[in-house]
Amino acid sequence: MKKTLLLVLALAVIPDGLDGRYDHAYSLGYQILQTYDHDPEAYTQGLLFHDGYLFESTGLFDTSTLRKVEVETGRVIAAVAIDPLYYAEGLALVGSELVLLTWKAGIALVYDVETLELRTQHNYDGDGWGLCFDGASLFMSDGSSTIFERDPETFEILSEITVLHEGTPLRALNELECVGEFIFANVYQTNRIVKINKRSGEVLDEIDGLSLSLLARRPDRSDAVLNGIAYVEETGVFLVTGKLWGSLFAIRLTND
Repeated sequence: MKKTLLLVLALAVIPDGLDGRYDHAYSLGYQILQTYDHDPEAYTQGLLFHDGYLFESTGLFDTSTLRKVEVETGRVIAAVAIDPLYYAEGLALVGSELVLLTWKAGIALVYDVETLELRTQHNYDGDGWGLCFDGASLFMSDGSSTIFERDPETFEILSEITVLHEGTPLRALNELECVGEFIFANVYQTNRIVKINKRSGEVLDEIDGLSLSLLARRPDRSDAVLNGIAYVEETGVFLVTGKLWGSLFAIRLTND
């Protein structure tokens, strides 16, 4: 299945007129390679690609889940319910473990990536929003303009990075995806995905996801926003979706 997906992403036909190119100096162009089905009831919080599958955390109190999803069909292969007292947030893969943030509980839950069994947990102060892992450190957002670098074993804060867009702190950083020396972040309640230098905090570029929002099968709700970024390292393709979207898009950046 993994090889099939990579081949599809490499050979997919690009629809005319929907390539996401904009004139704004800070806008990264992109091409929509493929559109897949996505669970329209999934309140997507965290998203990552691993071993041919999507791993997704969905939020809201009482209904939060951690799930393994078949990309081509949107079918949920396996899922576990999160304690109804917790509101699931960002998700990152560290070795053989999935680390799942919670919004207000100050607890990061750690699951086995193969079985989705709960292994352990970490405590932290403040809100949990987005999370990604670069192979050495975890990077976590809390809805502010700050990204926290954390030790993946102890969850202790190693450094704090203030994200600046043209010199001004950029707030509402949500879902994160680590890609090399950069962090791609959803800006909550917008169609923006920003590309951040993970050391300086400078916003280097951004993706305008308006085309995706217009094309997505999504309800007419203010919270049905663009949220969810997964990077397929083998092909350089991004898989993006939103909260309660019935669509998942495979896109390739065209002027990165």
